[in-house]
Amino acid sequence: MAEWTKEHVEERLIEAADVMKRLPEVRVQGYFNLWPKVIYEFADLVGQAPSRMRRPVPPPDAITRMEATLEWLRWLDGEDARLVWARAEGMRWREICTRFGIARATAHRRQEYGLCVILWRLEKRPLPKSWSRRYLTRRARALSGAR
Repeated sequence: MAEWTKEHVEERLIEAADVMKRLPEVRVQGYFNLWPKVIYEFADLVGQAPSRMRRPVPPPDAITRMEATLEWLRWLDGEDARLVWARAEGMRWREICTRFGIARATAHRRQEYGLCVILWRLEKRPLPKSWSRRYLTRRARALSGAR
């Protein structure tokens, strides 16, 4: 993508979390079942709870985008990366605040800062260590608003 905004970054993180949920579960290799498949008749199924339906496996291009998006989290500090990922997974603010031991306003500021760092790095701009979180957030907001 040529022009990134904070909203695009957030959408890609949410998509990556969704793709991660849809991947098949990891199984231990080397174990298999020799028993034949049980064929149920209608009378056997009466009274049973229906089996849980799973969403389809994501397409290969979505998995590739997910892998690229997960690399973005390496640009953040550990705590900020976990917070941004928790929000991308759809965790509620109250749960995030409890897990990280911070207020909601602080959690929101940290998530916004994390998205701004990713946006700034995607735009291939240098990120000076002397910049404060607030200054970077203002600069990234101006960058997104200029488009």
